[in-house]
Amino acid sequence: MKYVVVTGGVASGLGKGVTASSIGVLLKACGLRVTFIKIDPYLNIDAGTISPSEHGEVFVLDDGGEVDLDLGNYERFLDIQLTRDNNITYGKILQSVLDKERKGEYLGQTVQVAKHVTNEVQEWIKHVAMVPVDGKEGHADVCIIELGGTIGDIESMIFTEAFSQFFDGLGSDNFCLVHVSFVPVLNVVGEQKTKPTQHSVRTLRGAGLTPDALVCRSSKKLEENVKEKLSQFCHVKKTCIFTLHNVQNIWHVPLLLKDQKAHDAILKVLNLQSASWELNMEEWEGRATKYDNLHDTVTIAIVGKYSELSDAYLSVVKALLHASLACSRKLRHDFIDSTNLEDSAAKERPEAYNAAWSLLKGADGILVPGGFGDRGTKGKILAAKYARENNVPYLGICLGMQIAVIEFARHVMNFPHANSTEFDPDTKTPCVIFMPEGSKTHMGGTMRLGSRRTFFKTNDCKSARLYGDVNYIDERHRHRYEVNPDMVPIFENAGLQFVGRDETGRRMEIIEMPDHRFYVGVQFHPEFKSRPSKPSALFVGLVAASSAQLEHVLEKSSTGDTTVL
Repeated sequence: MKYVVVTGGVASGLGKGVTASSIGVLLKACGLRVTFIKIDPYLNIDAGTISPSEHGEVFVLDDGGEVDLDLGNYERFLDIQLTRDNNITYGKILQSVLDKERKGEYLGQTVQVAKHVTNEVQEWIKHVAMVPVDGKEGHADVCIIELGGTIGDIESMIFTEAFSQFFDGLGSDNFCLVHVSFVPVLNVVGEQKTKPTQHSVRTLRGAGLTPDALVCRSSKKLEENVKEKLSQFCHVKKTCIFTLHNVQNIWHVPLLLKDQKAHDAILKVLNLQSASWELNMEEWEGRATKYDNLHDTVTIAIVGKYSELSDAYLSVVKALLHASLACSRKLRHDFIDSTNLEDSAAKERPEAYNAAWSLLKGADGILVPGGFGDRGTKGKILAAKYARENNVPYLGICLGMQIAVIEFARHVMNFPHANSTEFDPDTKTPCVIFMPEGSKTHMGGTMRLGSRRTFFKTNDCKSARLYGDVNYIDERHRHRYEVNPDMVPIFENAGLQFVGRDETGRRMEIIEMPDHRFYVGVQFHPEFKSRPSKPSALFVGLVAASSAQLEHVLEKSSTGDTTVL
């Protein structure tokens, strides 16, 4: 097994995940099988209990793992299927060590960080690296490991020590360390400054790790003299220093690395040069070029309460991007804080209120994503009501579906007190209720998680046609509340159709309004399985309806044509 380790310095948010994913794309294009591990040095067992406002979205895997959003990047870029074990956290490592200590597996030894914890990290890596993630037999050729955080953080020290020990036993041609750093350009003089990267590499070396390659984030391409300076003071070959400057779309990133022959440098370090002749990036080049040349736009309003951090809805935005490319449209997405749509905002924040409603009314389509808690729910209900009454394409995901059900009950069925027991435990009309198998005392890992099957009640609906007239689909879930099944007959008599259900028929998965241009709500999260080459069917439906192409797309989907347009 060969290993590529990606670390980051100077600042967080430089794009280590995209860099690691892009390296994976290059190696896969060379004919190699690739797997990934993301290490997060926080004490949480997983990302499931972390607020999206603090850490970005929680990405959900088929096996129900609630993991860091970078695993979503890996899956999207390489079209692979990861497991919860591909995300290592400090909390998982400590839990495993302490469980072993309680069972007496250390035979009376004093349990220590520098031996038992670091050994646990290494064992976890070696085990997970051998598990195939591409649907084929046998293990991958290369495991790419991304270390979260920034080199020098106290939280990362245990992992850098584990790497140092791990690499010592591997042999120099079995691992390649890629360090992602930042080269700022000072506006005053317009000069690229190398000192932050120099200090970052010095810190990395102090941790016992020596970089084989540097990936430098900058607003513009690195100048040759800057590369020479970095090579001299960071002790990295000039041919192993690469620029990732600002580009028009994310699909250019692997191409930037390809043009600089990053794959050749990495393969040389790993003693795998014989694989490089197979490099084929035609699909990526075509995708990047096509999106750059699109001119007709489609505007989708994303109405949520985590609008201050775009990463909170990262997979939603990526799925919209995939769908817009399939529909030959340039995507424009506007984040709308749902609290600014509420009546109280008109009095307290009139400028924000007017701006929010202006964006909503100017959008071609509306999407209400998942979320938890009652803050902002009134604004989401108003957005759903506006979409329903004005025939504006609407897609509600998880909570967004529940919001659509509540809005329909209140304003169509005349149940003014209709609500979810999440927001009002004593509501007189509980349209959405707590799932019986859920836990109200333990938050982590207690929801309905992972891939579940949805059966179509009828194929004569937009959702089924978008999926290609199949009888069932498998999509990923993350929720602890669901539509009250006892109220379903009343809803359907009033015109809201529940066209998708689970195997028992009691758990509602998909709603539609047949007479609406496109009004769909789903309990699952279709964004998690969307890929650039395989866009989510429902996101394609939303974008197509928002750009007057839905009938054409439905016709092509029904014939099994996945190219869409």
